[in-house]
Amino acid sequence: MDISIKRIHFIGIGGIGISALAKFLRAQGVEISGSDVVEGSVTKELKAMGIKVSIPHTKEAICGQDLVIHSAIIKEDNIEVQEAHLQNIPVLSRKESLKMILGNKEVFAVAGAHGKSTTTAILSAILKDASALIGAESKEFKSNARALSGNRVVFEADESDKSFLECNPTCAIVTNAEPEHMETYEHDLAQFYQAYESFLHLAKICIINAEDSFLGALEGLDNVCRFYPSKDLHNVHYVIENGMPKTQFTLVNNSKDYGTFSVYGLGEHIAIDAALAILAASQILPLNEIRENIQNYCGIKKRFDILTEGECVIIDDYAHHPTEITTTLKALKKYQELMGAKQLVAIWQPHKYSRIKDNLEGFISCFEGVDSLVILPVYAVGEDAIAMDFTKLFARYNPIFADDVKRKGNSLCLFKDSKQIACLDEGILVGFNAGNLTYALRGGI
Repeated sequence: MDISIKRIHFIGIGGIGISALAKFLRAQGVEISGSDVVEGSVTKELKAMGIKVSIPHTKEAICGQDLVIHSAIIKEDNIEVQEAHLQNIPVLSRKESLKMILGNKEVFAVAGAHGKSTTTAILSAILKDASALIGAESKEFKSNARALSGNRVVFEADESDKSFLECNPTCAIVTNAEPEHMETYEHDLAQFYQAYESFLHLAKICIINAEDSFLGALEGLDNVCRFYPSKDLHNVHYVIENGMPKTQFTLVNNSKDYGTFSVYGLGEHIAIDAALAILAASQILPLNEIRENIQNYCGIKKRFDILTEGECVIIDDYAHHPTEITTTLKALKKYQELMGAKQLVAIWQPHKYSRIKDNLEGFISCFEGVDSLVILPVYAVGEDAIAMDFTKLFARYNPIFADDVKRKGNSLCLFKDSKQIACLDEGILVGFNAGNLTYALRGGI
């Protein structure tokens, strides 16, 4: 990064991606300030670190900084962007800033439609001396960033806005390339897949899940490690160890036996994510160190996030795509067996009308195997409503339709038209959401 840049202001600093960059640059010796529309847990954390954060946006926050960086949702008419222009301060979007921030770093970049946050967090646990920038909160260091002064960075790379093409990957890890965020690619699969191919060609080392149909067919990649879960993972099984769910497996890749590993979490998808992280880390660390360091991983917030224990287990999960929900439910059935739980209840807060429309058949089938399904109103994220008959579409599950969920002790109460219609107080209750259901599951926290 340009050493003349000593003061940077972040507009939208409360965002998960922007705040990670702010913390990272602060550790690199840059003076950081920021602003956001409302106070939140992230802005409070930043203030506690000594970073000046203005709430709400105000032109007074712009006071001669060397650079202004803003989140993707900030528009040109923002009062702080306008003031930065008046003061002749360069303004970059988060996407535009990545090449400058990461351009001289050794970046282990993790991309993919599903599993990239988990894979990034596991890899950051293994590479414990590297900075880590994650699109979720790691329970290991209770933050979305571990900001160190060194040159090595573990980075969750985002395909949703093509910003993964700006992150300067030394090692590119791709969990899968299932089409998602297609509006960014003009709903053109050729554009979408070309972006992934370009991302991989930027890296010196590539680690790919070769059982993904697109990734497996790619040719012309230099120094690529092709991982085949169905033949490379052996003896995958699940245990409860000191009260913690763990997946154990043996990894054999390209005739090399990497040995047996144990990682926090349940499910074949956890074994896949961990194996990709192990293969990436093995480029620079001995296996005995990897096997020891992976024990630092203790999950990430909102991914199979166990909030309560006992007769009623409440779990918060970020799954909001049919593939993710199916994968998580498969793991939850194993957890149900291990725990001897009486029932498995899925509470679904649909996320975005466009996503439901594009994946409707997948959503209709992905809840197979649950004992009960609760459906909440669509979390629209500003989209216009699309007419859908959820009662008819999901009739096979005889679902409960509720307007709201409230935590009461270790139980969840369901409300419809402001009246309580049910209270769930036993079994495993999992909330699938990328919206605000997470706060209800946590009792408003």
